[in-house]
Amino acid sequence: MTIHRALQLLLATALLGGLLGTASAEPLTVRIGFASVGADNRQFAGGSSAAVAHSEHYFDQELRDLPDVKIEWSFFKGAGPAVNEAFANNQLDFAIQGDLPQIIGRANGLKTKILLASGAHAPTYLAVPFGSPVRKVADLRGRKVSIFRGTNNHLAAVKVLAGYGLQEKDVQVINMDTATTNAALTSRDIDAAFGNFPLASLAEKKIAEIIYTTKGDNPAYERHSTLIGQEAFIKAHPDVTQKIVSAIVRAARWSSDEANREAFFDISSRTGFPASGYRYDFSGQELKYRNSPIIDASIIESYRFQAKQAKEYALLRRNVDIDGWFDRSFLDAALKEQGLVGYWQEYDASGKPLAAGQ
Repeated sequence: MTIHRALQLLLATALLGGLLGTASAEPLTVRIGFASVGADNRQFAGGSSAAVAHSEHYFDQELRDLPDVKIEWSFFKGAGPAVNEAFANNQLDFAIQGDLPQIIGRANGLKTKILLASGAHAPTYLAVPFGSPVRKVADLRGRKVSIFRGTNNHLAAVKVLAGYGLQEKDVQVINMDTATTNAALTSRDIDAAFGNFPLASLAEKKIAEIIYTTKGDNPAYERHSTLIGQEAFIKAHPDVTQKIVSAIVRAARWSSDEANREAFFDISSRTGFPASGYRYDFSGQELKYRNSPIIDASIIESYRFQAKQAKEYALLRRNVDIDGWFDRSFLDAALKEQGLVGYWQEYDASGKPLAAGQ
């Protein structure tokens, strides 16, 4: 009887331990947002390593040993400003977002960290209706111009205008998202639009003409997007944060291989925007340059300069301190673990290439 009772007690203890172990492994949902959305509200983004990581399930592969961790995706038609609102309402843990809205979010007190680049060094285009008499940036004076306010296209457009002797007040700025801009150019309700790769699709159909690109112009006109995360989540779940970063780094390696150029454009076209638009957007540039995940001195200095200019152009009401905002620890760990240290070129604060090991 004593042996029997002892066995019962051991069995009960084992069962209780199993139940407690199950209860302690609480499910975790990681909420990741993209400051973009596909055509007709398709739940895809394109043209970046993070977009590939989403479309090709890199996150699921990276998290396979953590079955209680799930990913919840959000794609925002309202772009960067909508992402900031979601962060402020604690509806997101991470997001792929552009530089200006990130700076605005920091100015408004959002507690975040920037972890790696995804969609950096992007160009901006100026498009006009096909056959328009507007042929250069200076011709925009007094014209109706679409600019998606609060996005990283906004600051790029303001800087381009300034570079050619204009201010925002010298044009009739109309705040439009991508879909509305495309429709307005098609109907000729606006004279011009600043934007990114979807404008190439209109040019291909001879609905619009791209009369200016920041490619080959001042590097300060480039737009940058990065992975940004809530400080509280990063501190509470460093292991999950590492896997999120590692997944994007793996996708960045694949997306940087010229052998995958056409496949990269095909994956991006799941947004509903044609591959030809992405092909145009990346023309004349190496994939390794555009798809590098590296946060280097040039990126940090660009953010510092962007914050200063945003204040000068009255896009911000207060100064923004970016010191301590960037955290490369997760990126560096992923690069080391995947054997990618030195794979991507790093640049100094002036934009000059750094020698290996610097």
